[in-house]
Amino acid sequence: MRQFTLTPAMGKRLIGKGMAAHPAVQATLRSGTLVIIAGTTNGYVAEEVLQATDQIGDFTRTGFRRGTVFAPGFDLRTVASEFPGDVVLVDGVWQRGKTIFDVADSLKAGDLILKGGNALDPFARKAAVLIGDPQTGTAGAAMRAVIGRRAQMIVPIGLEKRILDDLDDVADELNAPDATGPRLLILPGRVFTELDAINHLTGAMARVVSAGGIYGAEGSLWISITGQPSQVAAAADLIQSVQHEPPCKV
Repeated sequence: MRQFTLTPAMGKRLIGKGMAAHPAVQATLRSGTLVIIAGTTNGYVAEEVLQATDQIGDFTRTGFRRGTVFAPGFDLRTVASEFPGDVVLVDGVWQRGKTIFDVADSLKAGDLILKGGNALDPFARKAAVLIGDPQTGTAGAAMRAVIGRRAQMIVPIGLEKRILDDLDDVADELNAPDATGPRLLILPGRVFTELDAINHLTGAMARVVSAGGIYGAEGSLWISITGQPSQVAAAADLIQSVQHEPPCKV
């Protein structure tokens, strides 16, 4: 067993690498439509997928987001960016400028949507997203395809977004008629965290054993890695490969 620190940015990069190699993503790239809905974690996923398919070109994570949670007092207007659209690939070919709204009504079984979230119950393996749009935004468009026509959904989400309470109870509270602020929608997809990424890429098992820190380790995870010696060594190499990932600023 070995132990490592993962910053939130390192976790996002691991999730990106894990999703790019995920069997469901690989199958959809060969045949089908893959939609990577804009979000900070999904920006890393999009980078890794486009890099793996030799289409990275001028893609940038800057502006690849919609709703954003930032520190109190921060003025998001100081970050100049232009929304580039979601990343939509049809049979592995990037359809530049397309969004989930352009393709939602044509998605079907065999297609795959990657949608980020804001809240994670790691024990129930359920995720939810904050909703500010009265029309439910990208989540609503995605759910029409997932529930209505059996498209798949995976939710790439970091363990920094884990919560303590039952997601159904939290959704009831935030969605009540007398509540204020964003609503909460539980997503009908399989969650994929940095721990899943480590397992998928190396075969090793990872667990969170403590959390937090200072001097750039705020929000970090302290994880243990177990497995066969070759798996633990591969996981150590993987984590070392992302250890200099800078903080996410998009």
